[in-house]
Amino acid sequence: MQRHTKIVATLGPSSNDAETLERMVLAGVDVVRMNFSHGTPEDHKKRADLVRQAAAKVGRNVGILGDLQGPKIRVGKFEKGKTTLEKGGKFILDAACQLGNDERVGLDYKELPRDVSPGVTLLLDDGRVVLEVEKVKGSEVHCKVIVGGDLSNNKGINQKGGGLTAPALTAKDMDDIKTAAEIGVDFLAVSFPKSAADMYMAKTLMRAAGGHALTIAKIERTEAVEPTVLEEILNACDGIMVARGDLAVEVGEAAVPALQKRMIRKAREMNKLTITATQMMESMISSPIPTRAEVSDVANAVLDGTDAVMLSAESAAGKFPVETVEAMARIATEAEKFNPITLDQHFLDRTFSRIDQSIAMAALLTAHHLGAKAIAALTQSGSTALWMSRLNSGVPIYALTPDPETVRKTALMREVYPILTAAQTNMDRDRLLREAEKVLVKAKVVEAGDIVVFTVGDPIGQQGGTNSLKVVRIGENN
Repeated sequence: MQRHTKIVATLGPSSNDAETLERMVLAGVDVVRMNFSHGTPEDHKKRADLVRQAAAKVGRNVGILGDLQGPKIRVGKFEKGKTTLEKGGKFILDAACQLGNDERVGLDYKELPRDVSPGVTLLLDDGRVVLEVEKVKGSEVHCKVIVGGDLSNNKGINQKGGGLTAPALTAKDMDDIKTAAEIGVDFLAVSFPKSAADMYMAKTLMRAAGGHALTIAKIERTEAVEPTVLEEILNACDGIMVARGDLAVEVGEAAVPALQKRMIRKAREMNKLTITATQMMESMISSPIPTRAEVSDVANAVLDGTDAVMLSAESAAGKFPVETVEAMARIATEAEKFNPITLDQHFLDRTFSRIDQSIAMAALLTAHHLGAKAIAALTQSGSTALWMSRLNSGVPIYALTPDPETVRKTALMREVYPILTAAQTNMDRDRLLREAEKVLVKAKVVEAGDIVVFTVGDPIGQQGGTNSLKVVRIGENN
């Protein structure tokens, strides 16, 4: 499947059955997202088994992303399920209230009265309702309604400009990390991190539970997009998700497109993964075709260089989960045709101190100038393939690895196509390269006469040991 940009699809009622999931994988899903906000540990385990069975049946490598719920910064429930707030009216957010009415509502986030002060703007239900804090009295936050509308049970609360102190990892998240490790998820997404410490804690808890998932920071707080903080978060994790929903509420929707481009560019410069998410194909929840604006949105994310574009409600609860994946795949493929290759310029001001990274960069440049059909990275951890995928060479990168975990992790990397190989032990380098050549021919990605650039480590099978590059013409006696 020669599409560079990967597709992440969220599991839900519309995609929980084996037949639909198999069709979605065939249509182009590379990673499945399991939302830990819904379901029990047993539900998550069953879904993970279903994903792996579907992937094996259709013969594709599919990763699993476990997405932590994060802090519940929400209003409570209403006696009648909702109320209607009028512009200019008064309304109270009350941490001590059990059941809301037309005058007040309770809070899942009990610390809100401590976090806010007069003059602060609160945005409820993704900004559809706007309140201004007039005073705080004990457990009560007294507000004036700036933008009215219906407010129903459990709608989210954001503070304009950020500043709420809720920790990124709740007690539930810590339990869910143990479940994620037991399942063996390939990626762990952390909701609402505001510092590098949040990501270091998530990674530490994952390793302590025996998991090896790559950590993904969901950038959705104002604090997290500050350049210095963003760089610190990127240093502490393996990738970021541009989570445009809550981020747009906190920073303003007009600021998000430029932030998206800046975050993707910065992540790629730092050799990190990127996922672009939220409302990418929202209309396809109920329509078999996307809007022109959605087509442009997905295409622009592809041209920004994102590793993956993500579906949420479209695949979890929509009427057309398979058709949505197919449409997203078509859009990405077309957009990639117009992605310029300026490889030489990327090397002008860069230095590489690591041998394995230098070999990866040399492979890119060599393949580009020789017109190679493929680059084949014989890798244990996937790092060599990741480094090469940060630059657009126009040459597909095949990650050949004997490690099933690495196969699934590289499934998220832009322009990287993982292939599971036999164990590489007890082989010298020349024999290993000959076997790799056979694998590529068997997979029908190269044929006689094609040039392939191989990267490999010696000694064989050692992580971080890539130290050799070899150019091979397929079919010649090597």
